[in-house]
Amino acid sequence: MRHRRATILAALTAGLLLIGACSSSSDDGGSGSSSTIPASAKFNATDVGYAQGMIPHHAQAIEMAGLAPDRSTNAKVLALAAAIEAAQGPEIAELQGWLRNWGQKVPPADADHDMSEYPSMSMTGMLSDADMDRLAAATGTEFDRLFLESMILHHEGAVEMAEEEVADGKAPETVGQAERVIRDQTAEIDEIEEIIAGLPA
Repeated sequence: MRHRRATILAALTAGLLLIGACSSSSDDGGSGSSSTIPASAKFNATDVGYAQGMIPHHAQAIEMAGLAPDRSTNAKVLALAAAIEAAQGPEIAELQGWLRNWGQKVPPADADHDMSEYPSMSMTGMLSDADMDRLAAATGTEFDRLFLESMILHHEGAVEMAEEEVADGKAPETVGQAERVIRDQTAEIDEIEEIIAGLPA
């Protein structure tokens, strides 16, 4: 009996140690913790907020870029718009895939979708409906300037969101995408400023 009790005690001790180890892995690695996210998951609330917020943010950039072919004849503006669509479309697909894998809500690729049901971070730099209407109504150089100036603000917002993800996110793949967003969109801001400088007065 004494040997049996010792065996049981050892097993219970091992179990408690295992539970403690699992509990220690529940640190979400960032300030945006959430009880709705499984403690054992390799992601945290910052990752989820970044993914859910960046989907409509990218969607609006693509919508803005899609206006260019019918409103601009500036080769640099058209090339920039095409590059934005080519880069951000696949990134939306990545973000949606990660959210599905994590068992989280997946926003559609729609800038006008109601985001109140998602615990996402603020989507800095988004254009209002009035801003989008004004952009859609412009043509020629007026469109080019408004598009470029609006895209700088939009990119700056995306960079800010990505910096939050890099600082507090946990999922390596999401942090990696955020680092690319910072690099690529910062470079595009410099490019946009050069295009603006070359526009007719």
